[in-house]
Amino acid sequence: MYFAENWISVDPAADYDETLATIQAAVDGYPGLYRDVLTYLKERIREVLTGSSESINVRIYGQDLKILRTKAEEVREALSEVDGLVELHVELITEIPQIQIKVDLEKAKRYGIKPGDVRRAATAIIGGNEVSDLHRGGKVYEVQVWSIPKARHSLTSIEEMLIDRPGGGHVRLQDVAEVKVRSTPNVIKRENAKRRIDVGGNVRGRDLGSVVADVEQALATVEFPLGYHPELIGEYAERQAVQRKMIGFAALAAIAIFLLLQSSFKSVRLATLSFLLLPSAMVGGVLAAYAGDGVISLGSLVGFLTVLGISARNGILMINHFQHLERYEGETFGPALVLRGARERLAPILMTATTTGLALVPLVIAGSIPGNEIEHPMATVILGGLITSTLLNLFVVPSLYLRFGARSAYSEQLKFA
Repeated sequence: MYFAENWISVDPAADYDETLATIQAAVDGYPGLYRDVLTYLKERIREVLTGSSESINVRIYGQDLKILRTKAEEVREALSEVDGLVELHVELITEIPQIQIKVDLEKAKRYGIKPGDVRRAATAIIGGNEVSDLHRGGKVYEVQVWSIPKARHSLTSIEEMLIDRPGGGHVRLQDVAEVKVRSTPNVIKRENAKRRIDVGGNVRGRDLGSVVADVEQALATVEFPLGYHPELIGEYAERQAVQRKMIGFAALAAIAIFLLLQSSFKSVRLATLSFLLLPSAMVGGVLAAYAGDGVISLGSLVGFLTVLGISARNGILMINHFQHLERYEGETFGPALVLRGARERLAPILMTATTTGLALVPLVIAGSIPGNEIEHPMATVILGGLITSTLLNLFVVPSLYLRFGARSAYSEQLKFA
């Protein structure tokens, strides 16, 4: 009752940006509501990663709900000064009236009634209890046992509720239990055996990383008692965790790539040269990402890895072809060998780059529309990276091979030996 989602389909023939602006204006016209306009995929990604639909979420842990609420308000006040943070609010945990039935063990024992019997009877009378299912016409209908309305319309009627005794007869609920109304949180949320409450908000007008940096500084100004602590979660925190994992995997991959280059070239010098050129191939991808959304997202990271693979492949094939011409076709090391090798590898490299680029152009032109939240930044990075990696392999690699690719006298001796 405190949360709702409205899903809207947009006609492909409509102007998407104008439609989105109109929807946002309509949503913003309702004061007192916390709202966010998201595409379906973006909302699903946030929910799966963080369990929340907000871009930034400060989760506060502790035991006492009153202290948690107090600290949540202090955090909200501190974060309200952060530029670019909108729709800032404390999680809606409110007090609602609830009937509490506390069994008096001594009285229940006197009547031969177990506490579980009281709880089961009270549950069936007040809230209903499913006892069976009916199958009719391919549909399933639940069979519920529930009291009539007048048996539960007031606290007095609930106190007068009759509980069956094992030996026969009945006893009133108020004779074996204390029945009262007390305020209770509408929802109880726990994590790692601790209560928690969230302070969430969205980002608008600034990049996510800058806002998070300011949020961390604001959190440092809030003091928490012993046993209570905040944790910054949300889209940015999950992205940072993924990036840390990818850095670790990238380090292992870099070692494997260098060993493979060494195995292919049979030369530490050429392997080192080719390895050091790989980051340069991704310059176009970095520039394309900056000129596009200006944000390095998960799709962008996948694009960088793709460019890295294409560049490494083309570089290996180019240098291996130079070595083949020298070792097996009698070409003497020098400018003529490099020019012939580059000319013969020109068509394969251009065909690889062209076919890949043409396949990605529609995704780049379509822009960041619903459904393209991952594909668009990935395609943008790959397309930009293909340009620089192609130029690098066609012009820079041959020149550097001419400078550093000459085989040493020791290598020649090993060859003839």
